[in-house]
Amino acid sequence: MAELVTGEAVVLQVRIARMPTRALACAIDFTLQVIVLVVLFLTLFGFLLGGASEALGVALVFVVLLLVLVGYRVVMETLTRGRTVGKMLLGLRVVRDDGSSIRFRHALVRSLLWIFVDFAPWFAAGPGIVASLMNKQGKRIGDMVAGTVVIRERHQPMASPPLFVPGHLVQWAQSLELSRLSDDLANTSREYLARYKELEPAAQVALGDALAFKVGGLTAPAPPVPISSPAFLSAVLAERRRRELDRLAAHRPAAHTGPFAPPNPYTQYQPAYGGPPQVVVPPPVPPRGEQVNPQGWHAPGSGESSQWF
Repeated sequence: MAELVTGEAVVLQVRIARMPTRALACAIDFTLQVIVLVVLFLTLFGFLLGGASEALGVALVFVVLLLVLVGYRVVMETLTRGRTVGKMLLGLRVVRDDGSSIRFRHALVRSLLWIFVDFAPWFAAGPGIVASLMNKQGKRIGDMVAGTVVIRERHQPMASPPLFVPGHLVQWAQSLELSRLSDDLANTSREYLARYKELEPAAQVALGDALAFKVGGLTAPAPPVPISSPAFLSAVLAERRRRELDRLAAHRPAAHTGPFAPPNPYTQYQPAYGGPPQVVVPPPVPPRGEQVNPQGWHAPGSGESSQWF
């Protein structure tokens, strides 16, 4: 385990990927690269037999090597936010030192140093191995220069948090302007809610307040009554999901009725304690052993409920 400090000064505990696992992921990626190189070189050889010049052949060979050995990692890690095929199979991901997703420049620096420094044949592939063994976070030279670290992700899928809107705030939620709320920020908020109980108490408050501040700046109007940051995020995401379900239902050819009819995105029920009706969007299916608090949202897998409303 290691600690990463986010831009909001929140400490996150993550599992660092060590050299044996990274080496296996690298071997899988390298095997795929060799297969692609063999196919491309066979195609290129047939082209050169057609009468192309020797200089052109050397240039094409260099370009193919560069595109496959460097371009594969750059493209994959940029598009998948830090994963290649080998990392996907072993549950690894490259992230920045603050825990955020890497971008093109990080993937490019890591890939260039991987081929020309860390595992370069003229260095006997030694610098990367030595640096990884000596660094506490298992970083090779490319990670140190790019400001990245390879972590282990959870193998089991993360449970989607149940998104609640209290009955007295349904009208406010329906009036929200959500067009400026980006998918990335919504996904980050959803991941925060799903991992709420895994965070330290200070991180729960600090990260929740930071996300609520960002979401609140992109949505309007403000809640009519004070609510906590996790409850605010839950209500906004619930309304956003309801509208997405409505848009999907509008494109269907016809509504179905009967036992196979799609569920109503807004489902009200009367709590046992006799308070106002609560609304869940959509009706969550709690994981085994979970107790859903009818008074508000709480993190999956928790035996204790969090009173937020």
